[in-house]
Amino acid sequence: MDEFRTPLLVEVDPSENLNTLLAARVASQGDGTMLERKGGLGAVWTPVSAREFDREVVAVAKGLVAKGIEPGQSVGIMSRTRYEWTLLDFAIWSAGGVTVPIYETSSGEQVEWIVTDADVRLLVVESSAHAAVVDDARPSAPNLGEVLVLDHDAIGHLVDAGRGVPDEEIARRRALATLDDLATIIYTSGTTGRPKGVELTHGNFVVLTRNAVAKLGKEVCPPGSRTLLFMPLAHVFARFIEVLVVAAGATLGHSPDTKTLVADLGEFRPTFILSVPRVFEKVYNSSEQKAAAGGKRAIFQRAAKTAIVYSRALDEPKGPSPWLRLQHKVADVLVLSKIRAALGGQAQWAISGGAPLGERLGHFYRGVGLNVLEGYGLTETTAPTTVNLPDATKIGSVGPPLPGAAVRVADDGEILMTGPHVFRRYHNNDEATAEAFDGEWFRSGDLGSLDADGFVRITGRKKEIIVTAAGKNVAPAVLEDRLRGHPLVSQVVVVGDQKPFIGALITLDAEALPGWLSTHDLPAMDVAAAGRHPQVRAALDRAVERTNQAVSRAESIRKYAVLDTDFTIENDYLTPSMKVKRSLVLKDFAGDVEALYTGNGND
Repeated sequence: MDEFRTPLLVEVDPSENLNTLLAARVASQGDGTMLERKGGLGAVWTPVSAREFDREVVAVAKGLVAKGIEPGQSVGIMSRTRYEWTLLDFAIWSAGGVTVPIYETSSGEQVEWIVTDADVRLLVVESSAHAAVVDDARPSAPNLGEVLVLDHDAIGHLVDAGRGVPDEEIARRRALATLDDLATIIYTSGTTGRPKGVELTHGNFVVLTRNAVAKLGKEVCPPGSRTLLFMPLAHVFARFIEVLVVAAGATLGHSPDTKTLVADLGEFRPTFILSVPRVFEKVYNSSEQKAAAGGKRAIFQRAAKTAIVYSRALDEPKGPSPWLRLQHKVADVLVLSKIRAALGGQAQWAISGGAPLGERLGHFYRGVGLNVLEGYGLTETTAPTTVNLPDATKIGSVGPPLPGAAVRVADDGEILMTGPHVFRRYHNNDEATAEAFDGEWFRSGDLGSLDADGFVRITGRKKEIIVTAAGKNVAPAVLEDRLRGHPLVSQVVVVGDQKPFIGALITLDAEALPGWLSTHDLPAMDVAAAGRHPQVRAALDRAVERTNQAVSRAESIRKYAVLDTDFTIENDYLTPSMKVKRSLVLKDFAGDVEALYTGNGND
């Protein structure tokens, strides 16, 4: 059984908690900028010092105390990623409370489950529409008190309510929690079944954050560095970065709307970026489509190839040749610098997680000048367990364990993890907790391998392994990730369990489709028509053929169907963290799957 451990770099006093991280930032850089906030479209970014933020946190925490929140009680936040989210998070901790995030896209049934299971006492939502959803859950949540609306000045209301609460009460509550105390309950978005509440402690965040800063801070997130959050703060990945910024001495911004993300990136100019592979794919594909629309597709493709070849050469003992360096400089002037500019112009590092990035994109972005450090973790591990490092990167891997973490590969290939960042239990679910652990080791449910240097590679989900009628085990993630990299493709679900061969359900990217059609001299058409068009099908055939080069004949996609609809968060086929709800897709599109094997499919 393979195993690799990385020792802790920073020992943390058991009396510390998340509040001490903010206190340390105020003490060391109180007048320096810790956040920048933006009022809306066209507004400027306004700096907020650590001391100013701390004062706001105390004022809001007083409001929570005035509203009757006691230490250890749950307060919910249902909102997009915005400044007030982070303010509320630290205010809840300062009041001694436990933060319970709820995705703003959650259904009434999901809200009802989370509010009742976590015993949420007060809930802050973003809009009146969110409040209406919560109203439907009230009959099942007798302990839920007020529901405050950010768009209706919830923050101002809390500040006014707390004016009579003394500073000493907040100081007392801030010191109550130890590393072992509960900080948040994050409900897994769940590709199957009812979401489970993951209990994360102050120690999970503080120990992981302090050690991540010690390992990555000098290069990736040094004091004065900047990052713009656009991932949902209800997800553990963004939450970890929110805390990391405080400990690292970095500056944080929030971008709540993907429609303004490009403009926000250009104005905020982050030095490091947090994202999921789908965003990196979108940036690449949209850049290619833009070049094609201007008659420069060939120039873009040559530049992209040069970036990839240049990056691969960086891993060779001799490095890039003088001729390749010259080619790279030309590619940079013509194409690559424009991609950097689209990301704000000064981003040097990115942290990618949530799904495999793929070697092609990893090398492309490094060739562009953006070093993408691919990492791996789950909600149950407070986000990252492993991550590639500035001085130790293997593109295609998810890196070695962070300090304090250990990874083991079980005999069946499952990744097991342990360390101070691993959650303590599922809320109100002893059975699920028992199933999740093998002694001290958390069962990730993911399959992978571990090399001699401790670098982990993820090959798929244990529960998603497809066994064909011939008994061949197939990990769908390898095929899905490669095929999804095509600019026409939005989502892919590989099928074939107990079937004679592997097939796939493909959805088209409605945003990318018009540009692709235009550059291929085709008329405008909707997704349904495009899925049947001979030239579109020919392009998909070639994409499937390239994808199949990564696997054996028995694992290759033989037939596929192009669906008339996409999988989105809105239609509930994607989780808020952009993972496909495979079981729901297989259930609702069972007819399309069966048609692949009866000869009646759209193949």
